[in-house]
Amino acid sequence: MAATVTCLSPVDGSVFAERPLASSDEIARCFATARAAQPGWAELSIEARGAFCTAMVEAMLAMEADIVPELAWQMGRPVRFGAIELKGFAERARHMIAIARDSLDPLDPGPKPGFERFIARVPLGVVFTIAPWNYPYLTAVNSIVPALMAGNTVVLKHARNTVLVAERFQQAFAAAGLPEGVFQHIVAGHDQTADIISGGLADMVCFTGSV
Repeated sequence: MAATVTCLSPVDGSVFAERPLASSDEIARCFATARAAQPGWAELSIEARGAFCTAMVEAMLAMEADIVPELAWQMGRPVRFGAIELKGFAERARHMIAIARDSLDPLDPGPKPGFERFIARVPLGVVFTIAPWNYPYLTAVNSIVPALMAGNTVVLKHARNTVLVAERFQQAFAAAGLPEGVFQHIVAGHDQTADIISGGLADMVCFTGSV
C-alpha cells in the first residue's frame, strides 16, 4: 500500500496535492474520539446543532475565492462551475438544517386505548461518509449535515482526487466552533476503508461512488 495519496490534476497532469495515509492507530483514535464526542453532541438541541451547521456553511462560503480554483485543479471542472456547486452546497445544507425539526419529531402511529404510542428518532452514533470526486461538496454535504443534525458524529473519507475538499470541511467546522470530535476527516486507501467498515468502527456508512 502506498504511504501517501496523490491528487494528479487533470489540468496538466501535475501533482496538485499529496497527503499521507492515516495509520491504523490514527484511524482507531479518530473513531474513538468520534464515539466519545457523540453523546454530548446528541444532548444539544436541534436548534443548537443547526447553529453550528449554519456557521459551517457561512465559513465555507467565505473561502469561495480559494475553493473554486482549487476545485478546478483537483477534478478538472471549469472554474465558472465551481461557484455554482458551492451555491448548491449552501442551499442543500440550509434546507436540511431547516427541515431537521420536523424530520426528527417522533412519529405518531395513531391512538390505541390504554397506550401512549410513538416512534422516536434517535441518533445511530458514528456515521462514516465516503464521498466521490464528482460534485465533491454536494455529495458530501448530503450525508454530513443530516447526520450531524440528527445527533450523530461524522468521519469523512473523501476521494483521492478531491482530498482537499475534506480539509475544507474540517476548516469550516473549526471556524464554526464545532466541539472536538464531532466532525473529523481521514485520508485512507480502499483496503483501510474496507477494514473500517468490516471492523464495525462506524454505526452507519454513507457511500457514494463506484469502487
